[in-house]
Formats: sequence, C-alpha cells, structure tokens
Amino acid sequence: MEIVRSLWPEPLDDVTDDDLDRIYGYPAELDRPFVQANFTSSADGASTLEGRSEGLSGPADKRIFFHGRLLADVVLAGAGTVRAENYRGARTTPERREARKRLGLAEVPPIAVVTGSARLDPSAPLFTDTTVPPIVITTEHTPADRRKALADAGGDILIAGVETIDLRSALDQLADRGLMRVNCEGGPHLFGELVAEDLVDQLCLTVAPLLAGGGADRIAIGRMASEARDMELASILVEDGFTMLRYRRRP
Repeated sequence: MEIVRSLWPEPLDDVTDDDLDRIYGYPAELDRPFVQANFTSSADGASTLEGRSEGLSGPADKRIFFHGRLLADVVLAGAGTVRAENYRGARTTPERREARKRLGLAEVPPIAVVTGSARLDPSAPLFTDTTVPPIVITTEHTPADRRKALADAGGDILIAGVETIDLRSALDQLADRGLMRVNCEGGPHLFGELVAEDLVDQLCLTVAPLLAGGGADRIAIGRMASEARDMELASILVEDGFTMLRYRRRP
C-alpha cells in the first residue's frame, strides 16, 4: 500500500484506512442529504487528459477514490462521465463488504446516473456487470420507451423534474430511500449544477503534479453560481507529489 502522509490538521506519517474513515467520514445522524464531490485536476486546472480523468490519477488518489465509495450510501455521476469512463457497478470484496457492514451501510452502494435524456445503453456494463441495480435519474419528458428499456435492463428509474433535472428533488428522493451519504464522481457539468444550486457540502480535490496545458475542462463547467460558495479547508494529505485537499461547507 502506498504511504500517504497527513500534513494538516493532524500530522501523520502513514495514514491508515481507519484514519481515512475518520478524516473522510460523513457527519453522524444526518437528517438531510450530504453531498461530497470527488475530483482530480492537474496543477494547472485541467479535469481530464485526452478526455478522461484516468491520466491524472495516481495510486494514492485511487485509494481516496475507492474509500469515498466505501463510506457512501450512493455514488452519483453524470451520464457523460458514465459513458466516458465505461462505468460498471461498484466493485466489492469480502473486506469491503465487512467494512461497510461495520459502518452500518449496505454491502454495495448503487450507482445513480443523472441523465436528462435517458440516453444510456441498456447493454452497457452499468446494467450488465453490477450486483445492485443502477438508479437512473431522469425527467418526465424523456421518451417512455427509453425509460422502459432501461427499466427492463434492471435500472431503477427515478423521475426528478419535468423537462430538466431537478437536483434537489433527486437528492430528496434518494434520501427517502435512505441514501443520505452521496458521493458525486462527476462530471464537470453535474458538479457545476450542484455548485450553482448550492448543494455541495464537501469537495475532495486531488491536485496531480502535472501540467496539461490549455483546452481541457475545469472540474465545474456550465451554469454560473449566483455567488461564490464559502468553503473551509478541512484536511491536507500528500503522496508522491499528489496533494489531496478536502474542503467542507463553512458552518
């Protein structure tokens, strides 16, 4: 296992999984959805290399990424990210299942995909290679035959909004299902909308020691927020030049 060091607020020379549980754990006794976003960017602000986030990642970043899934009730992602990264159901091991049981969570978190068009491939690994049904968050306006095809493939269809996705309604409906701890993995359009709606409680941002140059997207794109959202730095971890920052909504 790669050695991850904590610089702040508690200096640690070798961060254990128990430390990660404590550092990245969700607040106790939630009474509303708590949305964490998980992103990697280059040092000059790019969110992808050649259209994918994989080129920006390292072993420590992947460890944080999978630990984010370990602690979540549900993994939230936009359809573009799901297609680009060829998403499948969350991977699990006996150790992960046991760890989630100790935390009072279901053994495997579902993937919830936000898609205003419902243009997902029913034969994609998201539907065919998973142990729990994916949740498809879409609108009343999407064609009924598309929704039926995804439902027939095993998708759990959640309607949030008439013509466009209502993210507040989507999160409230996930919460009604007991899915309060929301781990958003992108992409930039979905994150931009969450920021604009003031729905982000925590950002876990890994800065990779790379310069990507111009042309790549930022981690948030699309609609502008009405005002800047006030966050506070909650932790700093480092490993092999990667800096893992955690920002939490200021009380």
